[in-house]
Amino acid sequence: MSAARPLNTLRTLAVIATLPLLLTACGYGSKEKSDDNAKVAAGAKKIDGLDSVKIGYFGNLTHATALVGREQGLFQKELGATKAEYATFNAGPSEIEALNSGSIDIGWIGPSPAINGYTKSNGKSLRIIGGSASGGVKLVVNPKKIKSLKDVKGKKIATPQLGNTQDVAFLNWAAEQGYKVDPQSGKGDVTVVRTDNKITPDAYKAGSIDGAWVPEPTASKLVAEGGKVLLDESTLWPDKKFVITNIIVSQKFLNAHPKAVEAVLKASVESNKWIKANPDQAKAAANKQLAADSGKALPAKVLDPAWSSISFTDDPLASTLNTEAAHAVKAGLLTKPDLKGIYDLTLLNKVLKAEGASTVDDAGLGVG
Repeated sequence: MSAARPLNTLRTLAVIATLPLLLTACGYGSKEKSDDNAKVAAGAKKIDGLDSVKIGYFGNLTHATALVGREQGLFQKELGATKAEYATFNAGPSEIEALNSGSIDIGWIGPSPAINGYTKSNGKSLRIIGGSASGGVKLVVNPKKIKSLKDVKGKKIATPQLGNTQDVAFLNWAAEQGYKVDPQSGKGDVTVVRTDNKITPDAYKAGSIDGAWVPEPTASKLVAEGGKVLLDESTLWPDKKFVITNIIVSQKFLNAHPKAVEAVLKASVESNKWIKANPDQAKAAANKQLAADSGKALPAKVLDPAWSSISFTDDPLASTLNTEAAHAVKAGLLTKPDLKGIYDLTLLNKVLKAEGASTVDDAGLGVG
């Protein structure tokens, strides 16, 4: 197997595919639908002659750039008469599968699935074209069972999926504490229990786990159930910044429709700008879209702390993606990958320059 391919990660994806991802009949995520609330300006034309651009994201606050951009109609505004269509996902592998099949064109996704998708295809399936969010990941524990970091040993800690971004982060942290854990089974000095974020709070209430290393809003849901934040992952990173959500695109779509990709990136930049300028309104908009997607809004006791722990950024924080890949290698979930070419920030930097904003760097992992 070449160095560019994942080792155990390929088996990991096969295991993940059997998990209950709550997928609907389309086979990948929720049913694709256009944004009926967005208004198309009179006289608007289709971009690149496209009838639609299909956008994917997760129902997580760490994907709030997409949530807000959709709810505010910003994607539709930039796409003109080309319809913005959406699909929501519960897991990275299913979104990568949708991207590879053409069921979506562009997606918001975590770093580990992006790395896996890129390396599995020998660098031919996707490009990371922008950043979206940093932070928003915490280790929340039962304070009756775990009072300090050293008490994590011997306990059951949930992560969202085998080989996902938080799973890799927790395995790396455990190794740094000197704990030995088998990455595949999750057994060892700490027991890693791979649990879908949707049911992690119930597992915590039932006492089947002692804590969880999870993204928002799951972390704040656990706190609302009596959990305590033992560690914020941002404290483990330089300047407390690390990529949690990127924007990816099918290479085929990028090559064929750069104007459409640029329009989506412009909407993303506008979304982040609006989020920063109107934090309370943006928080409400993200929650409104979450409610529309899932049928249930987040209560304030969950929404407020979750939102405050996430930073929204156009910068993909490329150097931290490289570090996260190294963590996966150390954990035994990935062979050392060749990530050269995973980024193409050309269109993002074009948009940023037009906005008078600073351009961003690909940490030497760009095309060309």
